[in-house]
Amino acid sequence: MSVNKVILLGNAGSDPRMYYPSKDVAMALLSLATNERTADSERTEWHNIVMTGKNAEYAERYIRKGTRLYLEGKLRTRSYTDKLQIQRNITEIYVDTFEILGRGN
Repeated sequence: MSVNKVILLGNAGSDPRMYYPSKDVAMALLSLATNERTADSERTEWHNIVMTGKNAEYAERYIRKGTRLYLEGKLRTRSYTDKLQIQRNITEIYVDTFEILGRGN
């Protein structure tokens, strides 16, 4: 048995960028910031979020930079070659479910 589950609570760092890889499939990409506070410092972690299908359509309509989000999903890592022909790896959270908890400014 194995489990791949991510739960995040944070603020959207950008408006969703919409893509349509095929005619009937919507995909939304955005960043999400989570904060970790200790007694003497604060650390912000940025996550790459991927939403597909109905989740992407809702994201396009309702999520804007600063929106407070709760989301559940799974980690996926992929490789690609950038414009300079350098091999890059990126880790993304593919969203299964999400809730909007508040609006940004």
